[in-house]
Amino acid sequence: MEKSIRLGTHQEAGALFGLHDENIKAIEKELKVKLTLRGESLKIKGGINNVRKAGGLIEYLLQAIRQGQSELGRADLLSLISEFKASGKKSDNAGKKFTDTIIDIPAAGLGRSSGSKLIGPKTKGQRQYVEAIKEYDIVFGIGPAGTGKTYLAMACAVDALKKQEVRRIILTRPAIEAGESLGFLPGDMYEKISPYLRPLYDALYDMMDAERIEKYLDNGIIEVAPLAYMRGRTLNDAFIVLDEAQNCTAEQMKMFLTRLGFDSKAVITGDITQSDLPGGAPLGLLQAQDILNKIEGIKFTYFGGADVVRHELVQRIIEAYDKAKSSQAH
Repeated sequence: MEKSIRLGTHQEAGALFGLHDENIKAIEKELKVKLTLRGESLKIKGGINNVRKAGGLIEYLLQAIRQGQSELGRADLLSLISEFKASGKKSDNAGKKFTDTIIDIPAAGLGRSSGSKLIGPKTKGQRQYVEAIKEYDIVFGIGPAGTGKTYLAMACAVDALKKQEVRRIILTRPAIEAGESLGFLPGDMYEKISPYLRPLYDALYDMMDAERIEKYLDNGIIEVAPLAYMRGRTLNDAFIVLDEAQNCTAEQMKMFLTRLGFDSKAVITGDITQSDLPGGAPLGLLQAQDILNKIEGIKFTYFGGADVVRHELVQRIIEAYDKAKSSQAH
């Protein structure tokens, strides 16, 4: 079978092919197709199913390039190839599923259309997570470190604010002492809790320019606060992200979930294998799973080692710990 895909410009072709054609070589090798550039057309030759998969992948990559993503990391490309490779006979729809979950974050801040940073799911688990966030009002993202739970949730929040689907973003996490007493730490209360909120700020500054963030923090469009500050409030027209939910007590989890107001969306992220609560059990998160997993409008999504997008050693470490835990259980 042969399929042709039209390329727009030389720059587009260059971004698609990669340095020394490494992207195209990887696609050829993994999907068992032959790719040839003839004029403005990229020819794909191979078995019918492989050509469909390669065509879906290339069309997805081209859309990302046309929306402003000029470079694609090696790890990202291999992850995408893996997804299209495993997509089965319905691979013509795979590209659509991926492009539906691209999150377009203007690099220069909200409200500007140029210089966008495209953020999208790199694994099947991440794609299901982003799809769930778009569809449900309350979504739980549960899984190990490095799976993009918080980062993708915050990207969806920024995207919703950009599209005026919400009026504000609220980012929160429990300030667990983790063996240190807050009372003995230097500074006022804000300075004491600031280190616990730092990861949220780090992700935020990766998506927006500092000047815009400071302006939004000043006027309340973006709020970053410890979970205790949510008590007694009703959060309307907001996108709320609760991070590190494995450190919530059962009472805190119930308190947070009942803060949701009209036209609001909440994403709760956590790792049930790690908790700084006394005894090490993620009580609030475990109880929420048991009580809420059949309630309409609430979605639980789960990540595994295959969804880790950090250094490849992180995935191996997680798998090793899971294996050791399984051995102890038996």
